[in-house]
Amino acid sequence: MRDAYADQLDGIRNDLIAMSRLVRAAVARATEALLNGDALLAERVISDDAAIDRTREQIEENSFELLSLQNPVAGDLRMLIAALRMVSEFERMGDLSVHVAKIARLRVPEVAVPKELEPTISRMATIAEVMVGRVEHIIADRDVEAARELEEADEEMDRLRRSSFRELLGADWAHGVEPAIDIALLGRYYERIADHAVSIARRVVFLVTGETIPMLDA
Repeated sequence: MRDAYADQLDGIRNDLIAMSRLVRAAVARATEALLNGDALLAERVISDDAAIDRTREQIEENSFELLSLQNPVAGDLRMLIAALRMVSEFERMGDLSVHVAKIARLRVPEVAVPKELEPTISRMATIAEVMVGRVEHIIADRDVEAARELEEADEEMDRLRRSSFRELLGADWAHGVEPAIDIALLGRYYERIADHAVSIARRVVFLVTGETIPMLDA
């Protein structure tokens, strides 16, 4: 019976890793659609979000089943509580990727990002994707040190967001209101993806050590 219980716990962890891979793919594809004005790829990101939602439902169902039937304690209880929180973070990252894809689709056949902002937005997107990839490793290896280090990447994201605002508010901005709104929203979306990644990493620290770290605002 305990072997089956351990297998179920491992299955939840593996599902979390699978969910992180789905989210990473969503971030990457949404960015590609954004920077290339690819409406078909944007549509794929939007439709594929259903798989992220289904994975959340599966993890929640399995976690609640173990909570109700196995009465877990200590580390196992922390694992299930953390999993229930993580799936919400992952689902939100998937939703944010959909928002990026919708901006890409809305501006086709044009590209939503002006040329001079491409380096900034592209770098923000890269950081977001890398952070989701690191979260996959952090969950798989329960790597507390890597979880703590993720905060540094988030700091670069914050600097880039501020830089994009300076561009929008500068006297040289010549692209009008709609592109300005797009860039402001895109910066927010990528920043929030990074924030959710940090929150997941902090939950892994809680899982492994029992140390409670304040979560970032949703």
